[in-house]
Amino acid sequence: MLPGGVLSLLMLFCVFRASASVLDEGDDYDLMYVNLDNEIEGPVLGTEESASCDCQREHTEWDKLFIMLENSQMKENMMLQALEDGLKADVQAIRAELNQLTAGLAGTFSSTVQQLTSHALAQLEQAQQRNGDQPEDAERLCESQQGKVLEQVLQLSHNVSARLGQLESSWLRWAEREAQETAFQLQQDKLSHSREDNLLLNTLWKELQQTRSELKASQKWASQHLLPAGYETAILFPMRSRKIFGSIHPTAAMTLSSFTVCVWVKATEALDKTIIFSYGTKLNPYEIQLYLSRQSAVLAVGSAQHKLAARDVVVPGKWIHLCGTWSSDNGTASLWVDGELTATAAGIADTHIVPDGGILQVGQEKNGCCVGGGFDEALAFSGKLTGLNLWDRVLSTEEIAAQGGEDACSSRGNIVGWGVTEVLLYGGAQYVS
Repeated sequence: MLPGGVLSLLMLFCVFRASASVLDEGDDYDLMYVNLDNEIEGPVLGTEESASCDCQREHTEWDKLFIMLENSQMKENMMLQALEDGLKADVQAIRAELNQLTAGLAGTFSSTVQQLTSHALAQLEQAQQRNGDQPEDAERLCESQQGKVLEQVLQLSHNVSARLGQLESSWLRWAEREAQETAFQLQQDKLSHSREDNLLLNTLWKELQQTRSELKASQKWASQHLLPAGYETAILFPMRSRKIFGSIHPTAAMTLSSFTVCVWVKATEALDKTIIFSYGTKLNPYEIQLYLSRQSAVLAVGSAQHKLAARDVVVPGKWIHLCGTWSSDNGTASLWVDGELTATAAGIADTHIVPDGGILQVGQEKNGCCVGGGFDEALAFSGKLTGLNLWDRVLSTEEIAAQGGEDACSSRGNIVGWGVTEVLLYGGAQYVS
């Protein structure tokens, strides 16, 4: 049977081996937190399918831009996966080194303890043989040898702990450095992607600006050359002349207690009084007048003094839609520009009745003389007009708004209807499309 001190030494060695085993398992547990799932396999396959699909048709500029954005995201995912794979390899290498070091230290520790134990037992046996009659000296020698063995074991344990602490510190410093390098690389990648995104946004912005300028140019050209939507013809007054005008002889009676007149106009130039539409008799040539005065549109009923003006609505070279309404009840008159009520007033020629038997002129003012005579060149209209309609009632707000739309031709005046009532042209006025 072994002495009590030797048994204690052996138990201490078993405890140390168990601690080393637990430490090894703990290291395995601590290092198993790395998750190396492949998270980009799905998006890459999706991108390949999208790319194979995109190759089958011609890409627009917008498609190319968004494909660039998708490829940039895919590159970022691939870089992150490569970084994770690199970290995985480094962590596995460190883990193998720690396991090898632990095994080596455990083996060294075990062999050293065995050697010390064998040497101590041998010395004890020799001492017992030499001093069989001196039990007290043998006991003191055994205790002395056990103390030395314990000191050596403790020193070896401290050395192992110190070495493990150094390894742990080194591994933590390496992990911290790797984390800093990873964060720096990610930041650089984000900055790179940010620069790419800014470049794409700048490109998109320039294209939008160019598209907007092209759209404005197209709209300007359309406003100068095309007719309003829903109309195919217009009357052109090529210049200001007292001989250039149009004359209308309506079949319906012109005895009116209310009316609505609407017309599309694009004036080349507007002077103090540029006639668009006028109706008069020999006794009163100013029964109804719709004319331009510089930037204003004016409606006069009964006389030149009974008038209503909508200011700052006329732009030379631009189509505008004008509607004028009047009712003898309270003399209520209104002017609408491009479907919006711009001016209204009461007391304009109230109780007046527009008589029948007059002549309706377009582009000039009839002053009561014979046809073609008595016209003033300063009053002549130059430009284009279309969609001239006259009703013997006041239209509703919805009806007036519809006159400026694409379906305006479906609603024509019952006194003068554009495309139905004949307009006789004189002096070079002509229909254009």
